[in-house]
Amino acid sequence: MNNITTSMVEFKANGSNAPGYLAVPEGVNPAPGVVVIQEWWGLDEHIKDVVRRFAGEGFVALAPDLYRGKVAEEPDEARKLAMELNHDTAIKDMQGAVNYLVEHPKVMPKKIGIVGFCMGGGLAGQMAFKGQHVGAVAIFYGGRLRLTDEDAEAVSAPVLAIYGEQDQSIPPETIHTNEEMLQKYHKPHEFVTYPGAPHAFFNDTRAAYRKEAAEDAWKRTLTWFRKYLV
Repeated sequence: MNNITTSMVEFKANGSNAPGYLAVPEGVNPAPGVVVIQEWWGLDEHIKDVVRRFAGEGFVALAPDLYRGKVAEEPDEARKLAMELNHDTAIKDMQGAVNYLVEHPKVMPKKIGIVGFCMGGGLAGQMAFKGQHVGAVAIFYGGRLRLTDEDAEAVSAPVLAIYGEQDQSIPPETIHTNEEMLQKYHKPHEFVTYPGAPHAFFNDTRAAYRKEAAEDAWKRTLTWFRKYLV
């Protein structure tokens, strides 16, 4: 693990500035870049920890704060914040975060990885066909992603999609359809479903956490990004 430095930064998005949490590995130059997209809770300590973990593995990692400082503690509060989030603004925030890393002097190559969890998983998945300078995508239980033919044909980054078998929030047919769409258009992809794992099994601050599945998913994500970004 590398020593890291962390800071809150601002980057250009939506014609103004957006905030984000940045972690940079020390003594690693150049380093690949990864954008981390929050769950519906917001930019909480768990997401900041994921950013730091990526930096510890030699990535320059940035999590845009899509809620602009708001963090939910209870599901009802999180649901409200997620519903209030403007989708187009979120896409522009994510692109702004990607652009920030592209321009970062330490980041190379100038193709950025994007990983997202829950709400952020669906948003990260959209960047596979809406984003620019995106080199690889990892989706953790992103249920709102439903690829059309047009979407799948436009996918420009390899997609790793990770799910829990016991996730009640994502219909299995949605997962199968997305996988079939990527196969149809010959897009590099890998879909993984963990037996017995519920939704949000990667979040080690919540009751849904499943250590074995989370550790394997983390290894797969690092391998995916190292394959396509390094």
